[in-house]
Amino acid sequence: MTVYFIGAGPGDPDLITVKSRGLIERCPVCLYAGSLVPEAVVAFAPKDAIVKDTAAMTLDDTHAEIKAAHERGDDVARVHSGDPSLYGAIAEQIRRLRADNIPFEIIPGVPAYAAAAAAIGQELTIPEIAQSIVLTRMSMQSTGMPEGETLDNFGRTGATLCIHLAIRNMRAIERELTPHYGEDCPVVVIYRASWPDQIIIRGTLKDIRKKVRAEKITRTALVMVGPALAEGHDFVDSALYDPTKPHVLRPVVGVDLIEPNNT
Repeated sequence: MTVYFIGAGPGDPDLITVKSRGLIERCPVCLYAGSLVPEAVVAFAPKDAIVKDTAAMTLDDTHAEIKAAHERGDDVARVHSGDPSLYGAIAEQIRRLRADNIPFEIIPGVPAYAAAAAAIGQELTIPEIAQSIVLTRMSMQSTGMPEGETLDNFGRTGATLCIHLAIRNMRAIERELTPHYGEDCPVVVIYRASWPDQIIIRGTLKDIRKKVRAEKITRTALVMVGPALAEGHDFVDSALYDPTKPHVLRPVVGVDLIEPNNT
C-alpha cells in the first residue's frame, strides 16, 4: 500500500489535479483536512471508502488510521489543502511513516497564493519592480518563526510578500512593513481564494487594517504586500519576447538563419 499526500488545491474542486482526483477515486481510505478541504473534493472517493475528517484528530489518531490501513493493504489518500509542501504539516507525518516503513508519495497541488493571484488577475513578478516572491507566515498561536525570518527582514528585499496565518495581526504587518514599502504600498487580502464565498479586499498599508476589520474577516485569508500588486502602473516589458534579445528558440528579428553546410 501507499499513503498519498494529496494537494487538493485552494478550494475550488475544479482546481484539483487530474492525478490527485484519480487517486481519491480509487483509494479505499481517505483522510482529509475538513477545515480547509471542501467535501466536494472528497466526494470523489469510492462509495464504500473510509472517509474521515481529520480536523478534530491528533497526529496519533491519523497515524493509527494509516497503520490500520497498512495492515489491511489499503492505499490512503491523505488530502491536504493547497500544496502539501507549504504549511501542510506533512513532515511530522512522514517521519512516523518512515519509522514504520510505510511507503508514501507526495502529489503537488495548486497553492493558495497562485489562486489568489489568479483571482485578482495579476502577475506577482513584474519586470524591474518585483522579481521575487516570499512565502511566509506569522507565529500567532502556531509554532514560532526561526530567528531571522521576520517581516522586517523580508521587507528589506522589496519582494512581493505572501503572508499566511496573519489576518489577525494586521497591525504588526502595517508597523513592520511601512518603513520599507511606504504607507501607500498596495496590499491585497484574499479570503478563501477560489471558494464560492471568496472576498477580495484591496488597500494600502495605511488603510487595509480598517478595511479588513469592516469585513469581519478573522481566518482563512492570505495577505499579499508589495509594489507589484498596484493596478495599472507603468512598467517595462520583460525580455522574454523582446525581438532585440535573441535566444535559442528565436533569432534576432530581421536576421536570416543560415543552414549549416554539412558537405
